[in-house]
Amino acid sequence: MFDEVIVTRLFILRDGPCWVFLLFSHRGGIIGSCARVGYGDAACLSRLIESRTMRPLFFRLGALTMSTDRVSVHGGWASRWVFILAATGSAVGLGSIWKFPYMVGVYGGGAFVLVFLACIALIGLPVMLAETLIGRRARQSPANALKVLALEAGHSAKWSWGAFAGMITALLILSFYSVVGGWSLDYIIDMGRGDFQGVTADQVGAYFSAVTADPWRLTLWHTLFMLLSALVIAKGVVAGLERSLRVMMPLLFVMLLVLLGYSMTTGHFMQGLHFMFDFSLERLLDGLLPAMGHAFFSLSVGVGSIMIYGAYMPKHSSLAGTVVGVALLDTFVSLVAGMALFPIVFAAGLNPSEGPGLMFISLPFAFGNVAFGQLMGVVFFILVAIAAWSSAISLLEPMVAYLVERTKIRRGWVTFWLAFSCWFVGLGTVFSFNIWQQAKFFVNEGGVFHLYQWGAAGGLDFFGVIDFFTSRIMLPLGGLCFVVFAGWVMGREAVRDELSLRSPLLFALALFLMRYVAPVGILVVFAAQLWK
Repeated sequence: MFDEVIVTRLFILRDGPCWVFLLFSHRGGIIGSCARVGYGDAACLSRLIESRTMRPLFFRLGALTMSTDRVSVHGGWASRWVFILAATGSAVGLGSIWKFPYMVGVYGGGAFVLVFLACIALIGLPVMLAETLIGRRARQSPANALKVLALEAGHSAKWSWGAFAGMITALLILSFYSVVGGWSLDYIIDMGRGDFQGVTADQVGAYFSAVTADPWRLTLWHTLFMLLSALVIAKGVVAGLERSLRVMMPLLFVMLLVLLGYSMTTGHFMQGLHFMFDFSLERLLDGLLPAMGHAFFSLSVGVGSIMIYGAYMPKHSSLAGTVVGVALLDTFVSLVAGMALFPIVFAAGLNPSEGPGLMFISLPFAFGNVAFGQLMGVVFFILVAIAAWSSAISLLEPMVAYLVERTKIRRGWVTFWLAFSCWFVGLGTVFSFNIWQQAKFFVNEGGVFHLYQWGAAGGLDFFGVIDFFTSRIMLPLGGLCFVVFAGWVMGREAVRDELSLRSPLLFALALFLMRYVAPVGILVVFAAQLWK
């Protein structure tokens, strides 16, 4: 019997197989063993060596097991700045560039912004912190991460069900996200051709209706957007995600700053600033719940995207500082997007409270009726496309990572079949605007409930069902699962070790936010969303 079994090194070659080198000590002698294993074997070996259930067996055999820090079989980010770019790309999407500005317009400007910033700090940040530390601790896909860490802490492996549900939610979101992202690709071409020059607001509205009424056109752009997302994921962490994000995210920031610089020349920049930051106390309560909900969703938490990105994060990087940096960057993008867009809206004589139609109706009209609007319109929709693209790849990555760990199927094939599945489900969203427009679900007419009814006045279309199910039910529940797991299941010492905060006060504050403040805030948001 060996006196000791020491795992000295677990060499993981990025996006490839790995080498495992074992040293066995027997009566003072050292015996070396080297083996080459693939994705699935490496993940199994790592879990076997470090699992809570196997450690007593090693001790009973007279063997002491030691291991190095976990490493992901998928590879890792080159530095914490790449993680910041990746996580920011996941968080900065249509919610930051499209939804935040129109919500500011609808819910009273500065009052909404103030509540939003407070909710980012109290709800969004703790959930993002929880997801990241779980991912880095386990170095696996979300479902496997919660399973391994739950077993190590002496809890049920069924916690993984919450993460698995989050990954399914991410795929459902991607199915309609791809359709909306396809619209932005369409508008880049349309804006570049000058289709919106000198048009009226009614003409822009009719143009958008014509776009959504054409299923073949929507399917084409939906397909192209999904292919772009799948291409990045298929290449892996380093060759795909890291290289693309190193280009996409700086380009996004440059585009945004160009748009901001242009808005300063419109003559309405100060009017836009006053609209965004002037505080009105009587409007504070109007935007409280919407701000809480948007703060939670704007950081892209609750589906495991940040968790899988955290699994690729270097061990030596400051987790808390990095997550705070991501939250600040996402908030910065949202604020700058509002500062850039509202002066353009005011310059065109439009109402900033236009609601969801702000991006595809109001802004094209605005760009068509201001100086250099055609060029700036192209810049804006390229910005929107990049933001949607970076978010889309983060929605696909968790399930791809999970299936690569669980099967021996190559990453490229896993990506293809998952992307195809999302594309197929996304056709339902495409048809919701045209040939399935009369198909209504969850219809309640005259006190009689119908699961499905063709031509009903009320109810939800296919797109509405997917959006309601994901945004109002699954996302809050996913975020609640992750923050409760990190705060209560993992254990105080495991969280302390992963956060590595020097100040006991800061650690106590982070744990308090994860254990109490964020769960209560999520439950309030969840109840409010269902009440609507």
